Amino acid sequence: MFTTMEQCTEKIFSLRKIDQDEIPHAKMNKILHYLDQPQKQLNIVHVAGSNGKGSTISMLRALLEASGLRVGVFTSPHLTKVNERIVVDGEEITDEAFLRHMNRLDQIITTKLDGQYPSFFEVITLIGFMHFAELEPQIVLLETGLGGRLDATNVVRPLVSVITTISLEHTALLGNTHAAIAYEKAGIIKQGVPVISGVKNAAAQKVIAACADDLQAPYYALDRDFFVKDNKQEDDIQQFNYCFKDQKWANLKLTLQGEHQTYNAAVALTVMQFLTEELHFIFTESTARFALTNVQWAGRFEVFHDIILDGAHNVEGVESLLKTLQRVYPDTPFDVLYASLQDKDYTTTISLLEARAKAMFFTQIDMPHAVPMLTLFEHSKHQRKMLVPKWQDVLRKHCEGRLLVVTGSLYFVAEVRQFLMSRKEGMK
Repeated sequence: MFTTMEQCTEKIFSLRKIDQDEIPHAKMNKILHYLDQPQKQLNIVHVAGSNGKGSTISMLRALLEASGLRVGVFTSPHLTKVNERIVVDGEEITDEAFLRHMNRLDQIITTKLDGQYPSFFEVITLIGFMHFAELEPQIVLLETGLGGRLDATNVVRPLVSVITTISLEHTALLGNTHAAIAYEKAGIIKQGVPVISGVKNAAAQKVIAACADDLQAPYYALDRDFFVKDNKQEDDIQQFNYCFKDQKWANLKLTLQGEHQTYNAAVALTVMQFLTEELHFIFTESTARFALTNVQWAGRFEVFHDIILDGAHNVEGVESLLKTLQRVYPDTPFDVLYASLQDKDYTTTISLLEARAKAMFFTQIDMPHAVPMLTLFEHSKHQRKMLVPKWQDVLRKHCEGRLLVVTGSLYFVAEVRQFLMSRKEGMK
């Protein structure tokens, strides 16, 4: 029996490296059976994609809460503590609830599965299902972990399926083409369940549309069925027009920065059209305007004075980050503080960043699959590059008036964010 969160997290984090069943979800489905299928009690929006999942979910949450609904949210990774992954009504799962659900799982696994635990992410997903079934939010926003077809979350039948973007990521597991990765992401599509897609890559679009057609799932695509038009930047906010069928909402304002966020917003707005039909609530243009001007997403172009945190971890993410920097800070020079994990295309992202940065600082995070800082340093051709074993020193010595962009890994961004938040608290 687990009596503290320290014991609990130590156990679940130790599960990261275990071998998976040859049959997907084998252990998870057995456990769900003994739990009386909590996922079947939930109204779910299932969200997959290479980038934009978290941002789209944050906007959906804001739109739904502004419409008066009780919302459950399951996202990953966490920035500070594992409780952040499971939220209802804006409140993270408590340690007490987490331990209670974990101990129930442990009893089932010990007595029914001979103590053979499923993976880390499957355990977290199971705890999420149990918590949501207990608190009964009206809707649950469920983010996939990796891929879609074989993802631990793909044991649900949602009200709506969402695929945000497709880019070349986790290629060793998902495939090395946009089409192959799209096939894995499209694995969340269910028979007859509407699919909303923000995917722009033509090869990926074709695969997703074919999967939807095979399953007779109504398919709605960005730039074909719903549109973003006349996007423009105004100080610290951007405006855009949203069009879907006969609906045309002009000059919507969005606090999240980057043109790509307007596409995510359009996906979220389109999902809302279907949820109003399924859940019978009123969603108005004024509600949308209010929600989009109040949405926030930690670690995604998050600004701390002259320091910008952005968890861009793949090529598409870094390209969006650079476009956003040019759009919001067109005349401001910036340096980059960078760390990465081994499963990312860090060679390409370094090349993209150093073409614009005034200086590159390379460091390393304390994780098993972190890329050594010397490896990152050697891949850089920048004339002003530096190894920084203690990245905190870069933050302490950073000069105001010059931007410092912290990126490369969301796990790294989480560490830096925690440092900045604690420093901010210490100044009060």
